[in-house]
Amino acid sequence: MKIFFLGDIVGKSGRLAVIENLQDIKEKKKIDFVIVNGENAADQGVGITEIISNNLFDCGVDVITTGNHVWDQKETVNHIEKERRLLRPENLSNNSPGNGFGIYESKNGFRVGVLNLMGNVFMKKCNDVFETATIFKNKYKLKEDYDFLIVDFHGEITSEKMAMGHFFDGKATLVVGTHTHVPTNDLRILINGTAYQTDAGMCGDYDSVIGMNKTNSLNRFLKKDSIKHFPANGSATLSGLIVECNTTNGLANKVEPFINGGELKNNN
Repeated sequence: MKIFFLGDIVGKSGRLAVIENLQDIKEKKKIDFVIVNGENAADQGVGITEIISNNLFDCGVDVITTGNHVWDQKETVNHIEKERRLLRPENLSNNSPGNGFGIYESKNGFRVGVLNLMGNVFMKKCNDVFETATIFKNKYKLKEDYDFLIVDFHGEITSEKMAMGHFFDGKATLVVGTHTHVPTNDLRILINGTAYQTDAGMCGDYDSVIGMNKTNSLNRFLKKDSIKHFPANGSATLSGLIVECNTTNGLANKVEPFINGGELKNNN
């Protein structure tokens, strides 16, 4: 059982790279289930629309996670209520529309739980993420409620993400960070069998400043004339990971990075 996770899709460049390449990757790598973080997938580089969500599902994505930009396209407030494959962070305020957790069936009949969380440090205000995770872990059990559990932790700081990885070690198949748009070189299996990476990186143009146009971003730092951030639209790199799951205990047998195309040029 192989699960493919792709980091934040940024703008049109990243989105088209996923849509145009995903089916070939699934066949080549024998992928059974696909999760992407789509919170930056709109043309503006923030939020996601119903049309974009459907395009991603049509190309082979099974679940879309999000983060702090989930509501930046206003239509998502209504769309997420009827689309259970589109998640928002579980620890948003209690009256938020949509869901932060779902259980889905893979093409080979396994139950895949996907939990979307958002960090508390340097992020938009949300409920305590470790309190939310504790409630979740007390309620749901690996190999009882689902065969595998994937946790997307959308957060800014490394220590918070690493702590969450250890918190779920032995209780989840994978804990992977999103949000910072740069893939980290700490992909590994923790001591109790959970695969972990601090950040999966982004699907977007790396000739940029975390996916945004580099000239405009530099001007903002230099306090020169600039406009609102907008995505770079050069050749995109797909960045994420593939976890090979143990069908007996639900933990990770193997995990490997996936980086393909664009500026990073580490073609899988």
